[in-house]
Amino acid sequence: MRVHALVVTGYGTNCEQECAYAAQKAGADAVTIAFFFDLLAERVRLTDFQFLILPGGFLDGDDLGAAQAAAVRWRHARTQSGQSLVDDLAAFLDAGGIILGICNGFQLLVKLGLLPGLDGQRFVRQVSLGHNDSARFEDRWVSLRIDPASPCVFTRGLDGVLEMPVRHGEGKLITASPEILSRIQADHLAPVAYCDPATGLPTQDYPANPNGSPMGIAGLTDPTGRIFGLMPHPEAFNHFTNHPRWTRGERPPLGLEIFARGIEYLRTR
Repeated sequence: MRVHALVVTGYGTNCEQECAYAAQKAGADAVTIAFFFDLLAERVRLTDFQFLILPGGFLDGDDLGAAQAAAVRWRHARTQSGQSLVDDLAAFLDAGGIILGICNGFQLLVKLGLLPGLDGQRFVRQVSLGHNDSARFEDRWVSLRIDPASPCVFTRGLDGVLEMPVRHGEGKLITASPEILSRIQADHLAPVAYCDPATGLPTQDYPANPNGSPMGIAGLTDPTGRIFGLMPHPEAFNHFTNHPRWTRGERPPLGLEIFARGIEYLRTR
């Protein structure tokens, strides 16, 4: 099948061009960048796409908390014909679409209640993302341990360690219920975890874990594996020369692998 990806921008998003480039390089047949209000004006429709990408940035300046205002906007927005945008998003998922949320996009998915989606619940917030333990913005490269048992279609077939940059101030996973963390771990809904680059083991030690997220959780998927959000930026590692140690001959897997696995899933499902 042809894969048409939609990258949604506006209100402070600033990584839309990089995400579109990464999706194209990873094999998408077509990529469209559209403003959020293009959805409301029905110049583009979610159900015309198979791959939705929510990029990083600073939605609404992160006022009220990262992506909080954007989550309210998505929940209550209606198209010019009166259709609820949340209903459109549900229809997109019911049709088999996949969603990748990166950094601010991950924060949006969490605050919309699409991740982790325990018990098949949609639009019910179960976790959140709060300020880094360092109390400052973190901009560095990190190592990520892949969980090969995760249902996530974006990491399917991957194993070992990936390296990507992070750049965020609110990336620590927060939940009021220890049971939720236990279920995330038991159901393998954390496809990527910050790890010690020397041992490859998940860690909560700074700076390998840049925000103090429990169990080193760097991203979440839902039980279907078709929604994936992560704080690191896979689109920022689209060529080997992006890596800080490329001049030493190091060639770790590119962040494009995340996009490519999602596109491969759509082609073969």
